[in-house]
Amino acid sequence: MTETKVNPTLSINAIRMLALDAVEQAKSGHAGMPMGMAPAAYVLWTEFLKHNPKDPRWPDRDRFVLSAGHGSMLLYSLLHLSGYPLELEDLKRFRQWGSKTPGHPEYEHDPFIGVETTTGPLGQGISTAVGMAMAERKLAAEFGAEIVDHHTYVIASDGDLMEGVSSEASSLAGHLRLGKLIVLYDDNDVSIDGSTELAFTEDRMLRYEAYGWQVIRGVNGEDLEAIRAALKAAQTDPRPSIISVRSIIGYGSPLAGNHKAHSDAMGAEKVAATRQTLGWNYAPFEIPQEVYDDYRQVIPKGQAAQAEWQARFEAFAKANPEAAAEFGRRQERRLPESLSKVWPGFNPGEKMATRAASGKVLEKIVPALPELIGGSADLTPSNNTRTSEMSDFTPANPSGRYVRYGVREHAMGAALNGMTLHGGLRPYGGTFFTFSDYMRPALRMAAIMGIPTVFVFTHDSIGVGEDGPTHQPIEHLMSLRAMPVLWTVRPADATETVAAWQLALERTDGPTALILTRQALPVLEGSSREGALKGGYVVADAQNPQAAIVATGSEVSLALEAQRLLSEQGLRVRVVSLPCWEVFEAQPAEYRESVLPKSLPTLSVEAGSPLGWERYADRSIGLTRFGASAPYPTVYQNLGFTAQRVVDELKALIGA
Repeated sequence: MTETKVNPTLSINAIRMLALDAVEQAKSGHAGMPMGMAPAAYVLWTEFLKHNPKDPRWPDRDRFVLSAGHGSMLLYSLLHLSGYPLELEDLKRFRQWGSKTPGHPEYEHDPFIGVETTTGPLGQGISTAVGMAMAERKLAAEFGAEIVDHHTYVIASDGDLMEGVSSEASSLAGHLRLGKLIVLYDDNDVSIDGSTELAFTEDRMLRYEAYGWQVIRGVNGEDLEAIRAALKAAQTDPRPSIISVRSIIGYGSPLAGNHKAHSDAMGAEKVAATRQTLGWNYAPFEIPQEVYDDYRQVIPKGQAAQAEWQARFEAFAKANPEAAAEFGRRQERRLPESLSKVWPGFNPGEKMATRAASGKVLEKIVPALPELIGGSADLTPSNNTRTSEMSDFTPANPSGRYVRYGVREHAMGAALNGMTLHGGLRPYGGTFFTFSDYMRPALRMAAIMGIPTVFVFTHDSIGVGEDGPTHQPIEHLMSLRAMPVLWTVRPADATETVAAWQLALERTDGPTALILTRQALPVLEGSSREGALKGGYVVADAQNPQAAIVATGSEVSLALEAQRLLSEQGLRVRVVSLPCWEVFEAQPAEYRESVLPKSLPTLSVEAGSPLGWERYADRSIGLTRFGASAPYPTVYQNLGFTAQRVVDELKALIGA
């Protein structure tokens, strides 16, 4: 096919005017960034990015992340113009209910239209991209560069670089020498408040040099040849690269270079003036055919690149049929059949912390699940997240299955999401439960996207003991339960911990948080993996029960001790373990009623905030204060988590 010769200015201005027209029609949005970064995006998208609009899911495509998600019309314009399944009518419905063009880019499983990740909260995109680059490096080491060989490109803003999570993630990327990660930094000296001189005056490129990145400074955002040269240099460097693109926000408009160009519709008069300045003699949303012809040259190029990859993959499959089948299985997120045969069992009477039980589960399943890649935010011995056969993922050992994230909880969460989104890996990462606060935005992003990232949170309650209230979660369980889509699983013992991992790994439509104890717990006589897989079940019953105690985690043992004491007093009480509210709520109403009948007076017991337990209980034992530093039995005793208090509260509930 002969390449169409088009004045690139026309194609670049098409991005600018589509962004301006869409924001004007919606009376809402951010046209300034797309107008400033249009030239750099054009060069990247049409000359460097390896992609096929006719098959957006092609495994060896380059990944593109618009970290500056407020400039979503830049991405939507590129997707539409180059032939992805995004029509002009979709652009006209920018920021409207049910449209494919929401205010910030949103990852969609089906249909997948080329948006690789949800972005908007600044810093998340670039940090998620680090995880994508990690996944590429790991899979290339495992399957070979003829099968996995692509880049991850990012457009990031001043705001992205201000956010702490990007600093954490960029530091990690430099340490890991992720040479296929390339960031185009929209260096326009403007943020919402005004000039970056107001709050952002350090030499950020010097900071990236210190992280171990290749830094390419001062590239003129209107100089296409300079942009090309910078991207070529970035592609050949073994370090991650950041290119400072000196752009002009709102280029071509009366607000060019002004912070007022950042957001909101400019108004008909300024839009008309922009048309005149850019020489754009077309009606709103009108795109000349020659622009489409220019952008859609990426389709045959992408199809040819994919065909070449397909031929390599077929040769690989012929020589390595088992590896090729494994690659395909992972792309489909299908668990291997062998996994069902390796889940461990535990005997009643054994005593171990659920974090230790989790470690034992991992020892069994890691060999059976090669896509599983673990990690911890500098708490490996405490989280029990590294198994005996795991080696560390490092620049010298990219096939390693364990990531040392350092004390970077937020970056860990975002990187986990990036690896999940990339495909081919099932990542998990651990930290203390109280530090879930440090990574909450990444948890929320996983839930919004509905991706099966696994978060391991140990040291789950006042049972932490001596480390005191800074390390003892109180409000965290209810906080996570309040998050839509996220499953929060707090197992009562080792048997339920097996179920927790099974729930997490069999899930494909959202993230799971495993909430695990520091202190040892007995394996309960009545605990049931099958029951836990339903989110809740009767762990110990009585004939014609007069009341029920419902609990989670370590408090189930406490409830069972109280049941024994109540039985000695002639009171018949059922004990229910409810490790995962979300899974329990998904059960048929008949099952839920059989476990927790509405007619049965119910007391809840959980060492955390009682807020929310009114859903299941008539009365609650919980915490409305922070914890204390002391050996954990002393903390439990002094904060009222004793079998006798459960007995007293239950008797008060039923008037006994």
